[in-house]
Amino acid sequence: MLRYPLIHPPLLGALARAGHGSVVLIADGNYPYATAVAPGVETIWLNLRPGQVPVDDVLATLLDVVPVEAARVMATATGEEPDIYSRFRELLPGTTLLPLPREDFYAVARSPELAVAVATGEQRLYANILLTLGVVT
Repeated sequence: MLRYPLIHPPLLGALARAGHGSVVLIADGNYPYATAVAPGVETIWLNLRPGQVPVDDVLATLLDVVPVEAARVMATATGEEPDIYSRFRELLPGTTLLPLPREDFYAVARSPELAVAVATGEQRLYANILLTLGVVT
């Protein structure tokens, strides 16, 4: 048994296979995983039920495991900032959140740089984040 905050074997394996510059998608329960994820990328299904597991819980856990050098979020059509962005900033101090229009966000998620997609049961809208992994220092 692991004595570590992250004990999910498939997610640990996917992160171990990722490297500097790889992208990790953590997305809400509304995300179109069948059509907006790079072909062949492993999807880790943590969407137990609506609201579980929340995106910010997954993000907080991953931050104990991997270094992050950049974060991109999905911009709203209105330009208003969703409440979840403040939680992302709290968890990623010193990291600027780069908002991308929906289609640009999907383009990154469909790119060869995507190493793993994490499906959550998150119900807050626009609770999607792309993390670019950094290097261990």
